Amino acid sequence: MSTLGEIEAAADALASKQKQELMLFLAARLRANGAKVPESRVFSSDEIANWITRDEADLARFKANT
Repeated sequence: MSTLGEIEAAADALASKQKQELMLFLAARLRANGAKVPESRVFSSDEIANWITRDEADLARFKANT
């Protein structure tokens, strides 16, 4: 495998547990190479309230269709 597309296709074929192991491997390599952790994101109370409202509406629609 030499292209990102080939690697992505191979990763898709992995079992869930193997995908988790791959993620841990990649994270360890990134840390070893000095990768920085992204800055924490800050959300306003309004943004969070809107997400909760949408989530509750989605759950109500889901329950109505089951």
